[in-house]
Amino acid sequence: MLDLALSVLCSTLIFIVFKLFATYKVQTLYAIITNYVVAGMLGIMINPEPLNIQEIVHKSWFMETAILGVFFIIVFNIMAKSSQVNGVGVTSVATKMSLVVPVVFALMVYKERLSFLQFIGIALALIAVYLATIKKKEVSVSKRDFWLPVLVFLGSGVIDTSIKYIQETHLGNEEFPLFSSTVFGAAALSGIVFMVLQIKRSPLKVNFKNVLGGVFLGVPNYFSIYYLLRALKSDVLNSSSIFTLNNVSIVLFTTLLGVILFQERLSPKNWLGVGFAVVSIVLVALF
Repeated sequence: MLDLALSVLCSTLIFIVFKLFATYKVQTLYAIITNYVVAGMLGIMINPEPLNIQEIVHKSWFMETAILGVFFIIVFNIMAKSSQVNGVGVTSVATKMSLVVPVVFALMVYKERLSFLQFIGIALALIAVYLATIKKKEVSVSKRDFWLPVLVFLGSGVIDTSIKYIQETHLGNEEFPLFSSTVFGAAALSGIVFMVLQIKRSPLKVNFKNVLGGVFLGVPNYFSIYYLLRALKSDVLNSSSIFTLNNVSIVLFTTLLGVILFQERLSPKNWLGVGFAVVSIVLVALF
């Protein structure tokens, strides 16, 4: 449970850093690429064994992990496009609702079992995510742009499911730092390629704010994955419960911190979502 709590804390810090990007006018794309570089280097530094690239390349999990890193950048860009076209609210709901994908996968493939109250808790978690995330304006998506939040939903769900699959089938506990470093390293390389292609349309501004923003984002980003991997090894909770608790807790704490730190105002629906989030956490964790 401590590992899950630390993963939630790190993920919550990521959202706070993103919020500060707008305040300090940090270029998000370049900060995110820097963040992947920082996260990749952090994994190498934390790994107790000296780096051996040839050995890593021959790991059974290397190819899947490298592909997953590329997928990180692809999904990020789809999320950015969806936020611009459909709004942040719709995209945020699609991202967090994606917890359905790893939960269904775990129930069908790993034959995990949930109690009746845990099923109720997961259903409440989905309602909580929706209510806590929507703003005063009703969530609406044009038919033409409906595919974007659908891809965000599926992409985010596939990422979580892939992390669980690789952890379940390939990784030993001692390989968590190298796995995290590899996935972030692949994301960084993919991001650099994407950045080079974008330079003509959006000139690169290498400045202290972009680099510093990437550093502040990279540290919690790395540990959010690292502690999630450790949590998925838990004998107390199955992966369905862990993904549910992880997502709904992030929504709960980011919503509350938005009120405390940024004076955001919540509608009655938002507060109802917060209440449902608390109830769902209790049901999933304790029953």
